[in-house]
Amino acid sequence: MSTATSRKSDLLSPELKAEIDDWLSRYPEDRRESAVLGALRAVQHEDHYLSREMMDAVADYIGMPEIAVYEVASFYSMFNLEPVGRHEISICTNISCMLRGSDAVVDYIEKKLGVKLGESTPDGKFFLKKEEECLAACCGAPMMQVDHVYHTDLTPEKIDEILDGLE
Repeated sequence: MSTATSRKSDLLSPELKAEIDDWLSRYPEDRRESAVLGALRAVQHEDHYLSREMMDAVADYIGMPEIAVYEVASFYSMFNLEPVGRHEISICTNISCMLRGSDAVVDYIEKKLGVKLGESTPDGKFFLKKEEECLAACCGAPMMQVDHVYHTDLTPEKIDEILDGLE
């Protein structure tokens, strides 16, 4: 930071601070670190991933050690620690979805987008997240989430409609 009065949390936009404040209001003052999941989710929603600088800003704003924020961010598969495409695709490959064709869904989307699981398209439009253990929509298998919106009973036609409809 350039001046002695600057804080790492100055990187957070007023909108992010307001959202983090909402999360902080849900917990006792001596349990501020409980808001870290919501704070990281808010940052990732805005930036599509968690940079070290933004994780440091969250730590400063909440008042917790930076390493503790890194531990949380690296533990949960919902957080991206590297830049990724704008639209995040998660395909459930757990047993219910596998029995109903999730392997074919993965193959179809990989071919359609020209990327493998864990990669972003060269134009930065899509990120095909690595394998998901379970997305809790077994009755609609096979299923995927796109930007945290559930899509169930997938077929190639339905996948085309969903992905082709995104900006």
